[in-house]
Amino acid sequence: MKSKKRSFVSSFFQMEAAGGILLMIAALLAIILANSPLYVHYQILLSTPVELRVGALEIAKPMLLWVNDGLMAVFFLMVGLELKRELVEGELSNKSNIILPAVGAIGGMVFPALFYWYFNYDDPFAIKGWAIPAATDIAFALGVLTLLGSRVPIALKVFLVSLAIFDDIGAILIIALFYTSKISSVALVFVAVCAILLGILNRKNIIHKSPYILIGMIMWVAMLKSGVHATLSGVILALFIPMRSKSEPKVSPVMSLEHDLHSIVAFFVLPVFAFSNSGINFSGIGLKDIFHGVPMGITTGLFLGKQIGIFGLCWLAIRLKLAPMPRGVGWLSLYGTAALCGIGFTMSLFIGSLAFEETGVNLLFDERLGIILGSLTSGLLGYVILYFSLPKAKVKNSL
Repeated sequence: MKSKKRSFVSSFFQMEAAGGILLMIAALLAIILANSPLYVHYQILLSTPVELRVGALEIAKPMLLWVNDGLMAVFFLMVGLELKRELVEGELSNKSNIILPAVGAIGGMVFPALFYWYFNYDDPFAIKGWAIPAATDIAFALGVLTLLGSRVPIALKVFLVSLAIFDDIGAILIIALFYTSKISSVALVFVAVCAILLGILNRKNIIHKSPYILIGMIMWVAMLKSGVHATLSGVILALFIPMRSKSEPKVSPVMSLEHDLHSIVAFFVLPVFAFSNSGINFSGIGLKDIFHGVPMGITTGLFLGKQIGIFGLCWLAIRLKLAPMPRGVGWLSLYGTAALCGIGFTMSLFIGSLAFEETGVNLLFDERLGIILGSLTSGLLGYVILYFSLPKAKVKNSL
């Protein structure tokens, strides 16, 4: 019995969709708690103050912000490592593979923002959330795609991952440019010093990860105090970690650290983030809540803006012969993938927490409602389209 349990657990965690499934479970658990008598305890847990003090240096935040500012920095470190690997040695190192996902990602960010703007342009507080539907949750989207098994062409997976990478670059730029609070020049000087030290380590071909991580932690604290969002320190750190050792080309610190972080991010960081940010209480909800500007802007942005923007610009790029259609992929499958990119969840929740944290207006319910509705409908539509458009799986003859 124990061996069967172990084999089931080990098989589950080896599944490509395991991370996405855990995300769903964590989000559902948060929603269940938020609509049960345990909701008060759920709120108390997230608002529990946690303090870290070293002399005059103090970091005091509720548990929720330690998750959003601290754990998510680890997530962004992994995103940065993936970006570097793909751009230096991966699919995106080939220029011919860049155009279509890059064009699709631009459409997938601009059109959702326009849908959101249409519903909220006259509300000075709500308009701050314009970037919420612009993000794609690659873990969820790949999780849904993986449910279709071997029917999915490799080129379609590559297209989705590449598009998500450009989407992540866009999200990083948006956070850096639009979602920063009051800037502390002194703290930014410390960030710059840390970046210089990381550059020296890279230049000296230091391949041990420990000094990079230590300086990265100091940079995270400085970034936290600077007013620029602390998670960006993870991306900066990733860019300075060497892709290859100059003396031993087979040794890749980037790939080694990415491998080390993959399970931590997929099975701990993102599920904890989802659990902490998905709790929405539906008591007393009515049609007026659903049709409010914020949830309408997010829902339509994710559900309509994503598929129109991604598929529309990809169709235009292919018709103008700027980029080829991915091998083995038809128009309907490409459209289904575009719809699947409307699953915004993790990144949308993260950007939403940044967008409204300083407005003084509680739009948490509206934001989460829109993200859940938009992501759920996009995931269902994308799955149904791909289920019927992809070739049927071949049945092996047992004779």
